[in-house]
Amino acid sequence: DILRVAMQEFSENGLSGARIDEIAAKTRTSKRMIYYYFGDKEGLYTRVLEEAYRHVRGDEADLELDTLDPIEALDRLARFTFHHHRQNPAFIRMVMIENIHHGQYIERSQSIRELNRPAIEKLQSLLARGQRDGVFRPDIDALELHWQISALSFFNVSNRATFSHIFGQSLWADEAHDTLSRHVAAMVLRYVSKLEALARRGDG
Repeated sequence: DILRVAMQEFSENGLSGARIDEIAAKTRTSKRMIYYYFGDKEGLYTRVLEEAYRHVRGDEADLELDTLDPIEALDRLARFTFHHHRQNPAFIRMVMIENIHHGQYIERSQSIRELNRPAIEKLQSLLARGQRDGVFRPDIDALELHWQISALSFFNVSNRATFSHIFGQSLWADEAHDTLSRHVAAMVLRYVSKLEALARRGDG
């Protein structure tokens, strides 16, 4: 409960603007108890970051991508990432805030690095399966692909306020978001897959 409320507080007000008094008031605890468990505000902020990454990587593990053929697995991963970011804007704001701090709290956290390492390893395994099956190009780098999927999904949340004020809200309707997620997956697949493999599936 403390971590959930703290994420909302930090994601809305940043590290400097968040108040432990406010977090304590919204939970069944006290400011003193929060300091006892987390040390200080920076300790709580770091723990919230760790929990945010633990949540997304846990949900990725539940996708069971190893049970799917490579193209279907990559399609599912790309769509999941898009929808996860949309449904968890506090996570995106936390990442934006941490970038304002030049990633210094993530750098201090061994836990966050360990939590995220399997994401690249699993993507590398997925690429290797697709390459063995002859459906993926041989020159795709897993880390770069992770970056591309993240970038295509991140902007939708991080820039919603500015983009929608300039161009309107049409892209944020549920139906429009479903279309966007399909298009994001299609762009990823067309980059990674051999054209003949997509053509055989009717996706080319």
